[in-house]
Amino acid sequence: MIKNYWNKGGKQKRNVIILSILILGLLFFLRDDYQPALLFVRKFIFIILLCFTVLFFGLRKFRKSASTGKRIGIIFLLSAFFGLLYFAGWHFKMYDYMKTYNVFNNLNRIEIAELPLTQNERIQPLRNIFSMANESVGETKDVSLPHLVRVDGTNQWTMAIQPTEKYVWQGIKDNTEEVFSVSSTTPFPRFSSENRIPVTFSIGESLKFSRNTYNAVVQRLNPWMLFNYEPSDTYYMKNDKGAWVEVVSLIKWKGFFFPYPTFGGVMVIDNGEHNFNDYVERVLIGKGMYISPDEMKNYEYLTRQNTLSEKVSRLKAESLKFLAGFSDPLPWNMKTAVKIPDLPDDQNQQPFVTDFDFSDTKTGAYSGLYHWFGLEPVGTERTSLTFSVFIPADGTDALYFYDHASKKQGYAGVSAMPLKVIESRKEYDWSFNKPVEFRPYIKNIAGRKRMFFLSTISAIKKENAQFDGSATPDLALIDSEYRDVVWIDAKRPSTWNEEVYKQLNEAWRSSEKVNIYFEKEHTILEKNQQILDSIKLISKQEKSSREIQRLQRQIDSIKTNK
Repeated sequence: MIKNYWNKGGKQKRNVIILSILILGLLFFLRDDYQPALLFVRKFIFIILLCFTVLFFGLRKFRKSASTGKRIGIIFLLSAFFGLLYFAGWHFKMYDYMKTYNVFNNLNRIEIAELPLTQNERIQPLRNIFSMANESVGETKDVSLPHLVRVDGTNQWTMAIQPTEKYVWQGIKDNTEEVFSVSSTTPFPRFSSENRIPVTFSIGESLKFSRNTYNAVVQRLNPWMLFNYEPSDTYYMKNDKGAWVEVVSLIKWKGFFFPYPTFGGVMVIDNGEHNFNDYVERVLIGKGMYISPDEMKNYEYLTRQNTLSEKVSRLKAESLKFLAGFSDPLPWNMKTAVKIPDLPDDQNQQPFVTDFDFSDTKTGAYSGLYHWFGLEPVGTERTSLTFSVFIPADGTDALYFYDHASKKQGYAGVSAMPLKVIESRKEYDWSFNKPVEFRPYIKNIAGRKRMFFLSTISAIKKENAQFDGSATPDLALIDSEYRDVVWIDAKRPSTWNEEVYKQLNEAWRSSEKVNIYFEKEHTILEKNQQILDSIKLISKQEKSSREIQRLQRQIDSIKTNK
């Protein structure tokens, strides 16, 4: 048809050329708009080709058949095939099953013999930080979802103060001009003064058109990457020069039969003002510098950092259900099949980003931020802790897991924790207070490593069912082995281990037949005070000794005179 139109004359040729240029221009400039369609084809390429092949040969056979009975039979077979494909692939989730199995087969699994210790425990859960940050901004501002990252050697909650999405004009003309950076280890998160960092980003998550983070990153992808990569979570952190940058985690899809997501590196967007040159760059080639997973080790600020998409880490952790074989998660087996427990009252589900110390585990793993999962049996009535999974948050190709079940430790899992906390404080109004984010707390206490779950009690706003944070929240530590709940002081983290020992030491001694007492680690001030007290005591003793000697000389002199 186009050829016939072309041959009609010069006017028609001109129209075809103009239309072709227009179409090519739209394909180039609007690639961020149609990229989701390319990703859909990439994710389901095998199923799409299979369906088109069956449909092509089925319809060809239908057209060649003269008999009405054969045509009805072909229609019936085609309907049965597509119906079976739908029910098996989507209704019974066999497509996801195969995708997860591909993840398992390409997983660098490392079983560890000893649990790592936790360090730099965060006090507040993510949703509390998010609600408190929103309380500190005005009507025309929004706060991006907080992420736990390493900034200047400490763990910080960082989030952008960006133009609100409620007013479209704000997102068109304004920049992101501030970033919150709040310590995760303090019970008093402050969202003012030094924690409110002035920094300008012309690219932002709430900005519109080419200034939107998703659009700018997609525009930066080359044609091959358009089919295989997609932007995910956005993080704010400092680079090696001390400048704030926007780091976008990328997901890469691999495989032909049942493609699966993997970590695809990051796109780093520098801060800076919006200008004409910036506009031309964004529209033509997008914004950001791509850093592949292999190159990330060359950037210190991206190592031991939190840059891995939670979508990828969840699928990695879930794939451990195939440890006993391909068929084990099927309904007639399930000997070691596990799931990620999601609690209905918890608005932030696993993974929980936690700081671990692997220095004494002899695994070679770095000490820093990890995505932690506590996997449990698939049955709703089973709540034991089967595996602890540690996935490096910087995208390192490894998955460390500790098998609690094979060691017959009998630890209670995350699903069992809420009721234990509720039962321990019956005076609470638990309809408006919820124990949330049961993250691991692993310490050396009374002679061995002990695993607890640290939970924060969050209140719920009546009007929008969102968690409302407090500067001094109630905290609870639950012993996963003894199931006892210890309420601790959020303002005094240095006393937590001592409080745990005071409450549980008799139970430990009775059960474990040990007689190891808790030794409190003294601060430098306390150690110096002990030294001063010792000096004073020695000085007093020496003074008393000299006085005794003087009196003894007087007595001897009196005796001599007599």
